[in-house]
Amino acid sequence: MQSLKHHFLMALPHMEDPNFTGSLIYLCDHDHNGCMGVIANRPLEITLDALFEQLSLGGDDSPHRNAPVYYGGPMHKDRGFILHVGDSQAWDSSVQVEDGIALTTSMDILQALADGTGPEHFLVCLGCAGWEVGQLEDELKENAWLTVEGQSSVLFDTPPAERLTAAAGILGIDLNLMTRNAGHA
Repeated sequence: MQSLKHHFLMALPHMEDPNFTGSLIYLCDHDHNGCMGVIANRPLEITLDALFEQLSLGGDDSPHRNAPVYYGGPMHKDRGFILHVGDSQAWDSSVQVEDGIALTTSMDILQALADGTGPEHFLVCLGCAGWEVGQLEDELKENAWLTVEGQSSVLFDTPPAERLTAAAGILGIDLNLMTRNAGHA
């Protein structure tokens, strides 16, 4: 099995699952236990300011107050997953996904963001996406997704509404030109 860790999953136009329609997912883990990632292009209608307030973290002077909070996926919607540039060792509960990109789930990073001392480039996601062993591979065989190696510039330097198009562009594909009908040769 080839790992798709540090890859983008791009929902193809015929994807009908409302949890994933039009989604760009960044895969943070993929091994013999399954895989998980976060949707990187679906900001919610709340900002970090509301999250800081709800969690009593302060943050009134945080430069990140107006940053969007993202819908990360349908699993664990009550948990925060912070995808960020930097080293995983700086935080209590963090894993290194790729050189320079980590995923953190501990409160210390949210407090640092509220204090204005956290990572400069980040996505705060509520929930994640996950697949059991073999499930994603079956969906790939059914032409539900395209995959391409992840790029931090797409995650952190591209506006959310343009991320799916930018990821498809890595492959030289325009998703707007693809049919909604799936087929098999």
